[in-house]
Amino acid sequence: MTNIFTRIKDSIAADLHHMMDQKEQKIPIAALNQYLRQSEQEKEKVRKLVERQYRLKGEFSKEYLKAKDFADKRLKQANIAEKASEEEMYNFAMKEHEEYQGRAERMKNSREEAITQLEILEQKYEEMKHKLKDMHLRRMELMGRENIAHANHQINLVVSEEADRPYARFAEMEQYIEGLEYKVNSSYYRSTFDRKIAQLEKEMQENASAK
Repeated sequence: MTNIFTRIKDSIAADLHHMMDQKEQKIPIAALNQYLRQSEQEKEKVRKLVERQYRLKGEFSKEYLKAKDFADKRLKQANIAEKASEEEMYNFAMKEHEEYQGRAERMKNSREEAITQLEILEQKYEEMKHKLKDMHLRRMELMGRENIAHANHQINLVVSEEADRPYARFAEMEQYIEGLEYKVNSSYYRSTFDRKIAQLEKEMQENASAK
């Protein structure tokens, strides 16, 4: 049980800091997400192993109590048979007592071993959960850095010198509009020039007549 857990734990934690610190620029967030999903699946497997160990501990306890009860019962029956001078019944009861007593001892030892293994397993499982939690938090940090990097990249595309070409379009448009305005103004000036000259000539004639 411990060896299985150790292999799973090692497969999750192997080169974690090296992967995060040395290769984070080479590993896309998508790949890291996939790695974390696999790690969560491994954690689920370990959780089931912990639950199984709980059940085994309960089964050992049940079998220990059952064997102990039978051993006590047969010992009591052996005492009764001995007092009644029933040698055959006494021998049978004592043999059964020894069998159940031996079984009880085995179940007791197995139960104690299961409890010890369970404590170790639970401790390592908690370590695994903390490690995965740290990995998720580290992923969030990397995602934040990735977002900032992408945002800065987009900003640089807009404000970089290479992006000045759109402003050249604005300059061309301004020149076009200025030229159009000049043409409009020139046309208007020409269209009103004759009328203005005629008005000036009429006013001059009126002034001369008045004198």
